[in-house]
Amino acid sequence: MANILILGAGSMGTAFSYPCSDNSHSVSIIGTHLENDFIDQINSKKKHPVLDCNIPKNVNFFKIKKLQEEVNKKVDLIVVAVIAKGIEWASLQLSKVLKKNIPILILTKGLSIHNNEYEVLAHKMERILKKNGVKEINISGAGGPCLAKGLSNKVHTSVVFANPNIKIANQIKKLVSTEYYHVSVSDDVVGVEVCAAIKNIFSMAVGSTKALNSAAALIHQSIIEMIIITEKLKGNKETVLGLAGVADLYVSADGGRNSKMGKYLGEGMTFKEAKKIKMPNDTVEGADLAIEIGPKVKSDFSKKELPLMISVIDAICEEKTLIIHWEKFN
Repeated sequence: MANILILGAGSMGTAFSYPCSDNSHSVSIIGTHLENDFIDQINSKKKHPVLDCNIPKNVNFFKIKKLQEEVNKKVDLIVVAVIAKGIEWASLQLSKVLKKNIPILILTKGLSIHNNEYEVLAHKMERILKKNGVKEINISGAGGPCLAKGLSNKVHTSVVFANPNIKIANQIKKLVSTEYYHVSVSDDVVGVEVCAAIKNIFSMAVGSTKALNSAAALIHQSIIEMIIITEKLKGNKETVLGLAGVADLYVSADGGRNSKMGKYLGEGMTFKEAKKIKMPNDTVEGADLAIEIGPKVKSDFSKKELPLMISVIDAICEEKTLIIHWEKFN
């Protein structure tokens, strides 16, 4: 039995506790500083209000003030399950309490810009931890089609864990794999994390149409552009064609917040209008990512190379009506 600490009490962090619990591990879920009332609610009702599920055995929820105490309990794995905007905060919190090298697995999907360069979240966390005095670090990234609701209901789910050291990825795989949670491993950290992030932008594009013929064509173009971006950032083409790329795009495009936003954009609404009226309380990861990386993408790639992605970026960042330039597709 292992001790696993999950930072982030949202849907994905809690859902990840199910395979951990089923493997008889002891799990501590630490909420962010914004989740104190949420933690009280969970502990009071013994249910997760968003997932609408009972809390698994061996799983306990704590407020952020308990982070140091829980880390001191010989933790074998730290899992980060905050939103992409929270990675810097999570890194700073961990830098205050980490005294030894504990493997870290990032479930968060995102991509950022640092010093005018693209930076995957595993590298971002590593940079911040080192800057704040943590010398020994081992961070893995996660990708693949995993909806929290499905995982909490124990439907068959396949994901990929990426680490330059495959041995570490396999150790984490062994900890959390179950008969329903299937883990593959990869050493392509950049490819896995880039695909996991940018598929959210493309899922908005696919969600913009109800026509199956059109959606299929948009998926095809999305894959072409995902390969162009991933290879430009030194990831592997094969990763795009695997769980972190095509498979995750399929799940995201079929439902969820990104495709929902895409639906409103396809109906002619602007992003700010759709966000304010239709999705005021939802985090739309693809939109946040478009705002983060949009200017650099447009400076690094031409509309001929990425006609679909740039169309979505323009709709999000410049409050334009979404126009798909079909004539520019490869």
